[in-house]
Amino acid sequence: MLKHCLFGLLLTATTFISYAQDEAQTSSSSDANTAYVIDNLYTFMRSGASKNYRLLGSVDAGTKITVLSSEENGFIKIKDDKDREGWIETKFISTTPGLHQQYQVLSSEMSTMQENLRLAQIELPQLQKQNQTLTDQNLQLSAQITSLQTTLAQERTQKEAASSKEKRQLLTYGGAIAFLGLFLGIILTIVLSRRKRYEGWA
Repeated sequence: MLKHCLFGLLLTATTFISYAQDEAQTSSSSDANTAYVIDNLYTFMRSGASKNYRLLGSVDAGTKITVLSSEENGFIKIKDDKDREGWIETKFISTTPGLHQQYQVLSSEMSTMQENLRLAQIELPQLQKQNQTLTDQNLQLSAQITSLQTTLAQERTQKEAASSKEKRQLLTYGGAIAFLGLFLGIILTIVLSRRKRYEGWA
């Protein structure tokens, strides 16, 4: 049972890590306005759809952004994670989360798994103790069942012996009664025959 629990935890950890890697891609495809700055150092944000517009600042690599317009002159209007609106070059935008976003997701999932593993390690001695208790109870029940089976077999043997004894006694008594009846019948026959003989002489 303990091996199954540990195997389940490992399987869950693997599933969570795989899920975390796919989750960002799934969420980005479900929201058409969500995009990410590609994994360069940073990219510039401008006030218009051209390099001729003034710079508003820079956006860090991997930042999650919201697309506000369609492409125009190789630029797209976006809103960054600081709620700033501006235009950045389309080539610096990707619908797939960058390594930074993936790292954050995986770190969060890993923290969750580490906490689950810690809890499982705390519960493991309790599960081992419960397993040992159940094993001991099973052994006790098995011993009781064996003892009851032995007692039942002994009682059955005793009943069969008593029944055989009663049958032998009944046969003995029956034979004795039959013999006595026969003996008395012979004696009565002899006595009666002699009496008739004496009466005849008289």
